[in-house]
Amino acid sequence: MAKERTELGVASERAVLAAVRLPDSVYDPRDPFGELRALAQQAGATVVGECEQRLQRPVAGTYMGTGKVHELKALCEELGAGTVIFDHDLSPKQISNIEQAVGRKVVDRSELILDIFAGRAATTEAKLQVELAQLEYTYPRLRAMWDHLERIVGGGGIAGIGTRGPGEQQLEIDRRLVQRKKLALQRELDVIRARRRREVAARRAEHFTVGLVGYTNAGKSTLFNTLTAGGAYADDRLFATLMTRTREWSLGQGVGVMLSDTVGFVRDIPHHLVASFKSTLEEATHADLLLIVLDVADPAAELHLATVNKVLDELFDEMDGSKHEEDRLLARPERILLLNKVDRLRDNAELLVWQRKHPGSITICALPGPDGRPRLGADELEARVRDAARGQVEEFRVTLPLADAKTLSLLERSGDVLARDYTATHVTLHVRIGRRHLARLRSAGAQLHLADAKGRDVPRGTLPGEPAPAKWST
Repeated sequence: MAKERTELGVASERAVLAAVRLPDSVYDPRDPFGELRALAQQAGATVVGECEQRLQRPVAGTYMGTGKVHELKALCEELGAGTVIFDHDLSPKQISNIEQAVGRKVVDRSELILDIFAGRAATTEAKLQVELAQLEYTYPRLRAMWDHLERIVGGGGIAGIGTRGPGEQQLEIDRRLVQRKKLALQRELDVIRARRRREVAARRAEHFTVGLVGYTNAGKSTLFNTLTAGGAYADDRLFATLMTRTREWSLGQGVGVMLSDTVGFVRDIPHHLVASFKSTLEEATHADLLLIVLDVADPAAELHLATVNKVLDELFDEMDGSKHEEDRLLARPERILLLNKVDRLRDNAELLVWQRKHPGSITICALPGPDGRPRLGADELEARVRDAARGQVEEFRVTLPLADAKTLSLLERSGDVLARDYTATHVTLHVRIGRRHLARLRSAGAQLHLADAKGRDVPRGTLPGEPAPAKWST
């Protein structure tokens, strides 16, 4: 009988990495196990060996071929490894079959990532998200992971209160408990997400918002700390950031934005993990501008960039089908690519290749220089974001109620007021201001009447990022 799996972590364990390379597999051929090795090390395992096989298609029962599984067992015995980590998602049956064949615990890629997230979760929200993701992963694997669940409860053995029944299996009871716990966790997270959605909407109404996104360990948190007084945890390891931080970033010339640091992406991130951590990416999906931070010194940088763009596209596709109207109405933000860690490149030739492939990208070094700003690219980065925050600056005549002191204050802070005309109930400002500022105010519900410098009305839906008014049919 197989040993009951009550511990899924890999901390302090000697591990062998395993993978099957299929024709459509995505990996860095220069270091095929590089990312999996880093993930295993971050989870606390000691990697002592690697085993891979090239196949046209996976073997149904064991993913690897039978001969390779025997080779894997011999390698584990030779190296004293107690765990095998696969660079794939395995089915419950495959995990069970491989464990029986090699006599070691088998962990797949999703389980490894979940183990890392579980060890790093610090906030209540992050812990709830990790627990939900673990349940999403565990639920379909209950039978294969726990051999004791096939025992019958109520057939003569000692049974706990509430578990007695006419031959009901413990497996079915555990599945109902998991489903109940999932629903409870989902309700708690829905409350948090609703509050987060309100906070993000309020922030966007008053500020231009910028999201830092990118592959894990690309340098996002380092850049965030350099640009703001952020205090985000930054370290040279995967998934150093598991929570979103937002701080004000002063761009000079009277322009400031709200900058958010987000959790890093990773190749083949489990779908249930993306879903469970959706709220941590809320800042990115609702930002006015996205800065994609890329470690160009990493040999797998092209693969990392493709992964980031793919995950972002999936998130925005999901927003398009969201049940929340405010999600569906949001325009997809512009993306600016930041070529980070250029100081680690061997020569400028590599950088020139990146710049030719991605025109409009900005070369940076996120580490702080003597003036506290990024060592490289600070001026260009600030200018690009400042222009985006302002939008096209024009002269407008903005009329609003005198009682709306909040909107009046925002207009005076965001633009250059040239003149004021008062009536008993309203004020009209002649102001030079960016079109984006006005779009955010009007989208947030401010009762503004807009006219251009020549007195022509500016209808709703004509400012950047502003949804068109609803059309009513009779």
